[in-house]
Amino acid sequence: MSDTRPIVLFDLDDTILDFQSAERAALTRAFTALGIPATEELIARYSDINRSQWELLEDGVLSREQVLRRRFELLFAEYGIERAGDEANERYENELCFGHWFMPGAEEVLRALTPGCRLFIVSNGAAKVQAARLRSAGIGSYFEDIFISEEIGAEKPSRAFFDFAFARIRDFDPARTILVGDSLTSDIRGAKNAGVRACWYNARKRAPRPDIVPDDTIESLAELPALIRKLKPEN
Repeated sequence: MSDTRPIVLFDLDDTILDFQSAERAALTRAFTALGIPATEELIARYSDINRSQWELLEDGVLSREQVLRRRFELLFAEYGIERAGDEANERYENELCFGHWFMPGAEEVLRALTPGCRLFIVSNGAAKVQAARLRSAGIGSYFEDIFISEEIGAEKPSRAFFDFAFARIRDFDPARTILVGDSLTSDIRGAKNAGVRACWYNARKRAPRPDIVPDDTIESLAELPALIRKLKPEN
């Protein structure tokens, strides 16, 4: 008998786990270890550069390896810091493996959805980092499967990423599937390209984009169960 429960694909960073807090803590430790003053200005500038580099990856301009190196190379060149990008990235990713912060209401919504839904993770994060953060948060048991782009060999928003995931989800039905994520360029664009419902979790109230339009927008994860009920089959 097929499983007709709603399928919920969750992005991990800044959707379930608070990546901005984790990033700030990891950068502070990494820069300090490398002898670089971990100022608020430097960390904020890194975040801007990092976001722009990931968007270039999502557009197919850069590879993952280029993003990981260039984000630090560009930052260091701008501030006259004589450190290798590869060295900084390795230190940063190691630090990022420690600890976790939840987005508001994340634990509660996972508990609320688990009985009646099938939950999955779809993430562009580094495999070792995401595995460590999921262990630290203790939420792995909520998810039927976890799809990481580094392991798949394709990134969100590419159709190849979603084709891989969908082929491995038993009784997959796009009509009963919703993707919940904070990124318009990777999550929402990816969901729309893959033919599933796209829910933009805009907790930080970022400006919308006319070229990437979600099916739903929420500012709190507490709004999610009501949306999920729309996916349940009629009796």
